[in-house]
Amino acid sequence: MLRRLVFLPLLSALLLTLSYPAFNFSYLAWFALIPVLIAIRGEKPWQAFFTGYITGLLFFGATLYWVGYVAIIGVVVLAAYLAFFFGIFAVGVDILAMQFEKPRIRFAVLVSCLWVAVEFLRSHLFTGFGWALLGHTQWDTLPIIQIADAAGAYGVSFLIVFTNVLISSKIKKKIKGHMPEPRYLALLVIVLIVVAIYGYYKADQKLEGDPVRISVIQGNIPQSEKWDEKYADAILNKYIDLTREAAKDKPDLIIWPETSVPGFLETDQILREKVTALAKEVNAYLLVGTQTERVPQKVRYFNSAALISNKGEVVQRYDKIHLVPFGEYVPMGNSYLSFIKKRYDMGEDYTAGKGYTIFEIPTQKGKRVKFGVLICFEDVFPEISRDFVRAGADFLVVITNDAWYMKTAAPFQHAQPSIFRAVENRVNVVRCANTGYSCFINQAGKITQEVKDFKGEKIFVTGFATANITSGKAKTLYLRYGDAFAWLCTGFFLFDLTLYFIYNYVKSARERQVKRT
Repeated sequence: MLRRLVFLPLLSALLLTLSYPAFNFSYLAWFALIPVLIAIRGEKPWQAFFTGYITGLLFFGATLYWVGYVAIIGVVVLAAYLAFFFGIFAVGVDILAMQFEKPRIRFAVLVSCLWVAVEFLRSHLFTGFGWALLGHTQWDTLPIIQIADAAGAYGVSFLIVFTNVLISSKIKKKIKGHMPEPRYLALLVIVLIVVAIYGYYKADQKLEGDPVRISVIQGNIPQSEKWDEKYADAILNKYIDLTREAAKDKPDLIIWPETSVPGFLETDQILREKVTALAKEVNAYLLVGTQTERVPQKVRYFNSAALISNKGEVVQRYDKIHLVPFGEYVPMGNSYLSFIKKRYDMGEDYTAGKGYTIFEIPTQKGKRVKFGVLICFEDVFPEISRDFVRAGADFLVVITNDAWYMKTAAPFQHAQPSIFRAVENRVNVVRCANTGYSCFINQAGKITQEVKDFKGEKIFVTGFATANITSGKAKTLYLRYGDAFAWLCTGFFLFDLTLYFIYNYVKSARERQVKRT
């Protein structure tokens, strides 16, 4: 009992944690669920839930520890909430196991579908938290993640769980003294080979498009100084100096991180004149992260990205659509949860934007290219990136500020979804972060350039990087159908579960009728 309820969940949680940054042992994900799957089978539903919940609590607590730099209570509540999804998965596996005297391929498929359904649920419930999906562990394994152009990150999660289930079934059989059936493992090998062949082909595929030269500026402003007015001039001067240095590479576009402008660009005339004059001086388009405010009836604040032309004019602006709960706003903060806002000083009262702005710039080659901007953690939500590309974006830009989380795994975990957004939509993704991780990602999800110092450090370093990207994009199944794979997995599992309960109801009804007669 102790082995099932403590040791096996702890082992799975440890293997899962090691699969993500900062450890990055991505291969462990292919075995990480085996201990908890063995522990679940044969248990009562409440025991299975407890086993799954403990696994999730340990995993999310260890992986998302950096949330504690913002609020200790935050990481506790977040881990406790996310662990419920592991518990739901465990109960589902337990129910599925009741249908099969011995594991079969259908069982492995159903368990994998269940995992996808649970990940899909947590990525959307209560505004969603699609961070640390199982598929994200393979962010640097290019041949495996290419299937995301059809099935999204959920497709990679499915493949990993499918592998875990089949291997765990063999281990279970050996424990019971039965010989494993080699055909199941043979099928698994064939599936992985097919995925790898497709992946190598797609990873080497060259896409045509117009070249764009871009520089990203990593200002490395400590969070303790970022909103302190006495540092405003120093911050702005730092970005100005870095921009002038980057301009020597003759980029078409220079990008600053999220809220990099120390003030309100539109309403602070002196600040506005300095930034627009800079764009004119370096003769390049400048994309900056800024706060904006509007006063139709009452003051509203927006987390925005503004595009300044090489003539010194603010030509376009995008207001962030998906705000961070308890960071940029408190859900129901003016009613039911207002006490949280007052007691813990959470939420900045930002207003969500309502439109997808497609920015457009000319290149030195005389072409005009279009791009969309994702602010903060908007790249975690695949539907937002997809909507930008469907609206005409030739590439995507992510501007963010992860300085809150200090020197932790957070910036690299945040980069994982960006890799998948590139593959899903077959577009280049350019990341520009205040303290890092800033990089360039091509259509195959490969990181081609990074901001780093001479020691190789990539976060909490000051600098810039310039790279040429291809603005072209390819049509993908994901771009056309979105998360259809996740919906199919959810539907297939629910359909099987419904049939199972109907069958048992009819069976028990017949048994009662036989007893009466």
